[in-house]
Amino acid sequence: MKFAGNFSLHDGALDIPAISNSWYERYKGANCGALITFVGIVRDEDGISGLSFDIYEPILRSWFQSWQTKAQQSGAQVFFAHSKGDVRVHESSYIAGVLSPQRKLALALINDFVEDFKANAPIWKYDLIKGERIYAASRSQKLRGAGILG
Repeated sequence: MKFAGNFSLHDGALDIPAISNSWYERYKGANCGALITFVGIVRDEDGISGLSFDIYEPILRSWFQSWQTKAQQSGAQVFFAHSKGDVRVHESSYIAGVLSPQRKLALALINDFVEDFKANAPIWKYDLIKGERIYAASRSQKLRGAGILG
């Protein structure tokens, strides 16, 4: 997939060097002092061979745009790529980035951005165990505003 804009979804594991380098090459001349990334790597735990992800893209794009607007108010930008489908252990499913005029702002934004992603992004996670896709209920959070009474 081409990295159009600051938001991208990819089938399977992410090519972290390609994504990160594309952000760096695009913005290295922007006269900002910091480009910070966070990379999520699938851990080998609980007998899984990987994770699988379902995404509701319209809500995810809206969530991302609200973060982009918030970051731009400080002169910063946020970046985001995530996997759809299966990602094996020791591969990456998530990368987030912040481009900012100052390091302290970038460090604060990347923390808040990643934490909010974990709590509010409409992405459903499944464990891959013995060839089966099993909803990871114990590691999932209820999406704010979701459900019949949400």
